Amino acid sequence: MTREDYDRYAAAFNARDYDAVYDFYAPGAHLTFFGVDLATREAFRDFYGFLHDHVEETLTIERFAASDELVALEGVIRIEARKDLTAEALAAQGLDQFFPIRKGEVQELRQYIHYHVTDGQFTGVSCALMD
Repeated sequence: MTREDYDRYAAAFNARDYDAVYDFYAPGAHLTFFGVDLATREAFRDFYGFLHDHVEETLTIERFAASDELVALEGVIRIEARKDLTAEALAAQGLDQFFPIRKGEVQELRQYIHYHVTDGQFTGVSCALMD
């Protein structure tokens, strides 16, 4: 995977083109996000559709390394609430591990993201939040 490949992935994510994003993952990829199983296209669309209905989320890549077997990056995830995302709304979606955010609030989260790659597609992803 090249930086240009990853930039297409990040651009699709920032544009909310969930099908294009999901197409970067190999069939059977291990895809979870902070305890949420996103291994199916439908689960992926449902989760991000719900989340992005409430917040604008963008990824800014600061450091990037890649090979045929992995992609590792450091970046900032910026989350700006378009409308209140309440604890009750999160709980109704089974997302108790996420924090509420009020309309207009902004959070910037430094993340280290590590992808396993096989034949140019992601087979797994892990994220860690850092200070």
